[in-house]
Amino acid sequence: MSEQSRTRPSGSATALSEAYDTALLDLDGVVYAGGEAIAHAVESLRTARDGGMRLAYVTNNALRPPDAVAAHLTELGVPAEPADVITSAQAVSRLIAEQLPAGSKVLVIGGDGLRIALRERGLEPVESAEDDPAAVVQGYGGPDLAWGRFAEACYAINRGVPWYASNTDLTIPSARGIMPGNGAAVEVVRIATGAEPQVAGKPLPPMHRETILRTGARKALVVGDRLDTDIEGAFNGGVDSLLVLTGVTDGARLLAAEPKYRPTYVDADLRGLLTGQPEVAAVDGGFGCGGWTASAGTGVLVLDGDGTALDGLRALCAAAWTDAGDGACALDAGKALARLGL
Repeated sequence: MSEQSRTRPSGSATALSEAYDTALLDLDGVVYAGGEAIAHAVESLRTARDGGMRLAYVTNNALRPPDAVAAHLTELGVPAEPADVITSAQAVSRLIAEQLPAGSKVLVIGGDGLRIALRERGLEPVESAEDDPAAVVQGYGGPDLAWGRFAEACYAINRGVPWYASNTDLTIPSARGIMPGNGAAVEVVRIATGAEPQVAGKPLPPMHRETILRTGARKALVVGDRLDTDIEGAFNGGVDSLLVLTGVTDGARLLAAEPKYRPTYVDADLRGLLTGQPEVAAVDGGFGCGGWTASAGTGVLVLDGDGTALDGLRALCAAAWTDAGDGACALDAGKALARLGL
């Protein structure tokens, strides 16, 4: 079933690590949160890699360069090389280099990941609007990024300098909870200037193109926790996706997802790479998965039966994503989700 016609989660008779040659894995909320490994992530990734699946770590976070990310993954217990890491800093730097002459100065509002990626593309990072930049690029600079950096961006943009953003994720997960992401910082500059940046990161095509160019994936599976970046990016790239429930997406958001936000598969965490995925089948009056049957009633999603919470959620997705369910936008799913503990 194509992403464009997704009306229910798909099944897979074989483990996903065998059905796909490359996993394009998000990091924050999937592999780690706040720098610490998420439960079951390390052992699942090791097993998938040892079984022959290529692992590529694809992140919208432009702060750290690939070698730092790879070193962090290795410390967590997942050996990785810098070439295994693809960042939005790399994607946005390629985008800029395709539009500006080699050696152009680029005002950086962000961290070292952006500076290193720009130099790799033959561009010169600068720090001030007075350095006569040919472009401004903005990426996540960490929680201590000074307010004055936004001012530098505004000075240059208000003079007509083109503006680029690595990504527009409004939030990122941390060990203490959800915190503002680069998208929140981009909004500050947008409000102050009235300008619109060119954006490279997920879910937009420049990031998917960067990933395929660097990995050579033939049958890729996007793995993420966000509907509006990871899953939409897979939709835009025409590839399958696995949503894991270890980050920002909960059951209610998933049920209400528009077609472009609907994953191919749903699982609790990265152990889902190592297993097949159960079929969600049409049954009289609804959809069945495991021991559950879900249907869209008048103003409500109804769940009957018994089984695992994940199978119940998969059945509910099928009921919510039909024309009758209309993405659960107008349906009350609270009782059904509470029964599943979601």
